[in-house]
Amino acid sequence: MSSEERSEGALKIKLAGTLIVGASMGLITLQGDVPLWVTGVAVLAGLVVGAALVWFVFPGTGEVQSRAGRRR
Repeated sequence: MSSEERSEGALKIKLAGTLIVGASMGLITLQGDVPLWVTGVAVLAGLVVGAALVWFVFPGTGEVQSRAGRRR
């Protein structure tokens, strides 16, 4: 697997994780009796929280880092 393919795969995983968190926050609001705009705000807030969570769990861009000249 090349470094470019690894970076693309990491980006796809990060985007999927962000979308899952955003969608789940929106789905939770559908269980209650709330206006549609509240659901939209919840989805947007979920996307922000999801992006922060993914950034925290998967730091960096997915590139292979070398330590003392060796690849991991």
